[in-house]
Amino acid sequence: MSDQARVYEPLTSENAALVLADHQVGLMTGVRDYSTGELKHNVVGLAKAARALKLPIVVTTTARDSMWGPTFPELVEALPGISIIDRSSVNAFDDPAVARAIEATGRKKLIFAGISLEVCAAFPAITAVGKGFDAYVAVDASGTFSETKHEVGLLRMLQAGVILSDYATLMVEILKDNARPEAGAVYAALDMPWARLVGQVAQAYRK
Repeated sequence: MSDQARVYEPLTSENAALVLADHQVGLMTGVRDYSTGELKHNVVGLAKAARALKLPIVVTTTARDSMWGPTFPELVEALPGISIIDRSSVNAFDDPAVARAIEATGRKKLIFAGISLEVCAAFPAITAVGKGFDAYVAVDASGTFSETKHEVGLLRMLQAGVILSDYATLMVEILKDNARPEAGAVYAALDMPWARLVGQVAQAYRK
């Protein structure tokens, strides 16, 4: 059976990990495909939902003290206790400390988000595919500096076998069942309080 025909194995809390690359203040200033507010909202929502689902999370920056500045504060606040690995390599997977942290998760499905989309998210995701991982990119929790970069970044990842999605769909796929005790925290993290209507409707039918 060819790889293209293989049965899809869903993301779960047991097989997935999250890798956040270079959501730094300096890089944020150049993003043009999302507003700063929307991108921050999406990245923080992704991080909080991943924590609620108990996913291992690896966070990295590049040239934090010389070029691109620190991780934006709202994301740091959403990830208490998680060390941020600074590196010099363009591709996060080329850094031994980052590679060790990813491999130490023991997970075979890696969800990436980064600034910029076509470099900081795409390069490690493509590398992950080459190393035998299933790689996903949360496109709307990444960002880049022009429409051309956005479009060709998506094309390059698709050509390499990376799975593209939005951050909320990836987290809901992992949640799988709205009856899970984590559901409320996941939807709250995704800033989807209206989703609580699912539970209210179910309660109404049980009466």
